This record gives sequence, structure tokens and C-alpha cells, in this order.
Amino acid sequence: MTTPEAESFAELIADCADIPRALRDGGPALPGQREPAPWEVDETTFAQVNGLEEYV
Repeated sequence: MTTPEAESFAELIADCADIPRALRDGGPALPGQREPAPWEVDETTFAQVNGLEEYV
């Protein structure tokens, strides 16, 4: 079964109005973004790329 495409905004809004309120209201809000943890390149990692002039 396929759903026909809406041919106008009015038809699209009418289609959306048919969706039950429980589904339209959504669930709980997503948590906010966290601050990323700081990072540093250690000597071992730096040694792996030291002297390479281009990324391979």
C-alpha cells in the first residue's frame, strides 16, 4: 500500500491533522549537547606521524 503525495499545503496539513495527538506531541525532549572532553596528542601518537609530509 502506498500513500499518495499531497498536491497542496492544505492537503498536507489536513493529512497531518489526521495523525493522533499522542503521536504528534512527541515524547520527552532530547537532552542538550554536552561539552566535548578535552584531548591531547601523546608522544606515542605523535611519533607515528612525525616526518610524514602528507596524509596517506
